[in-house]
Amino acid sequence: MSELPPTQRDLDMMRHAIALAKETGESGEVPVAAVLYDDTGIVATGSNRREMDSDPTAHAEIVALREAGHVRKSWRFNDCTMAVTLEPCPMCAGALVNARLGRLVFGAWDEKAGACETLYVITEDERLNHTVETCGGVMEKECAGLLSDFFKARR
Repeated sequence: MSELPPTQRDLDMMRHAIALAKETGESGEVPVAAVLYDDTGIVATGSNRREMDSDPTAHAEIVALREAGHVRKSWRFNDCTMAVTLEPCPMCAGALVNARLGRLVFGAWDEKAGACETLYVITEDERLNHTVETCGGVMEKECAGLLSDFFKARR
């Protein structure tokens, strides 16, 4: 994990991701959202769409990367940071490595599928062709609260 604390911009982008995740939860999807940004602003956003799209790969991070690829006409995001409300799973962590993401900021740790620190450390595994600087636990309480509130309401 990165020793560097989140910047004010990271916090602002995480707040934006939290707002998107709230909207996503209201639509019935698990409330997870991602914001991909660079020095000039937001490049793309994504929210869970698995139910809506009947697509097991439609996680927030993947949706944001797909949108960003269309916007930039490229699959490389070395100069970008992604703020996501939940620690990416193995599929998403692998996609971030393959997208050459520069930096990842995530909120809540995922004890069941976290692949950036909790269960695996895919984003910083030097055996892979790229590593992603990672900063976890950013606004963790707010991000974890979205998920716990969502699942309490569904029980």
